[in-house]
Amino acid sequence: MPQKTVLNEVHRQLGAKMVDFGGWDMPLHYGSQIEEHHAVRRDCGMFDVSHMCALDVAGPDARPFLRRLIANNVDKLKQPGKALYSAMLNESGGVIDDLIVYFINEAHYRVVVNAGTTEKDLAWIAARLAEWKFKAVCIPRRDLAMIAVQGPNAKAKVWQTLPEARAASETLKAFHSVTVGDYFIASTGYTGEDGYEITLPASKAATFWQALLDAGVRPSGLAARDTLRLEAGMNLYGQDMDESISPLDAGLAWTVDLLSERDFVGKVALLAHPPQHQFLGLLLLDRGVMRAHQKVLVKVDGTVGEGEITSGTFSPTLQQSIALARLPLGVALGDQVKVEIREKALSARVVKPCFVRNGKALI
Repeated sequence: MPQKTVLNEVHRQLGAKMVDFGGWDMPLHYGSQIEEHHAVRRDCGMFDVSHMCALDVAGPDARPFLRRLIANNVDKLKQPGKALYSAMLNESGGVIDDLIVYFINEAHYRVVVNAGTTEKDLAWIAARLAEWKFKAVCIPRRDLAMIAVQGPNAKAKVWQTLPEARAASETLKAFHSVTVGDYFIASTGYTGEDGYEITLPASKAATFWQALLDAGVRPSGLAARDTLRLEAGMNLYGQDMDESISPLDAGLAWTVDLLSERDFVGKVALLAHPPQHQFLGLLLLDRGVMRAHQKVLVKVDGTVGEGEITSGTFSPTLQQSIALARLPLGVALGDQVKVEIREKALSARVVKPCFVRNGKALI
């Protein structure tokens, strides 16, 4: 049986279409994926992301442990509340998971991992703690829920619902967090819009959700979340990268610190195997919809090469099909390529893999 978040019954009462998502019973939409997508781009929407797991990494060796565990460098985290996006790699340089680390204090970090990889992540972290003998523990916070409120009016709606949080959260820069009572408020998100991801006691989640609903925030499901993140050029674990893919081939080189002397799991493999592909965006010029695993045919220096779409959809904002793809080295922005869709070779243009941000088209 799929696992359920604390808001499962609330979703059902709202008429959500529920689906199995990585072993969790989650809302796909509440009637209209397109309307939910537009609500986030133009006004405000909210997502139950309680299936994701918050881990508290604590102890005197918390920082040196994370310094060795992940590919990005936690030494960048100097100010309490600052957040860092990173990948956790295996020894061959493949991506075990992508995650966010929040610096609370020197002996306390919060790490948010993906739902479908939680048990694998916990086992990997526990094994590294045992192997490296660091004085730190990793505690999964199953007592917490998470609600993402996203859109141009998201912050105003949160302050309307939680007025005591305004003073502390109003000046938060991107990828920062603050604790207000029982609420851990982070200026992160997965939509390319302004807003917060709010972690709170599971016992308070239904009441907070209802307060946001009363304030006019639209419930939004996995379908809109996927089109929003793809428009924003954001990777999805299991599609755009996994344990067989190097972050250097998945558009995540910016999250990997290879310059410092710091060692981390997978560094040797990354140094020994430079990028084999480029991770770029595609905009379909013909009618159709690009989807994951479709073949991309390109010409580089007169030679025909192949790439592969990792994520593709129809963009409600652009009214065109968009995709993320791993393409051969040498492909340039603006190049035209062919995508094999239902035995037809359709034309697409290579673009930067961020299509829409803050409600505006970037291509």
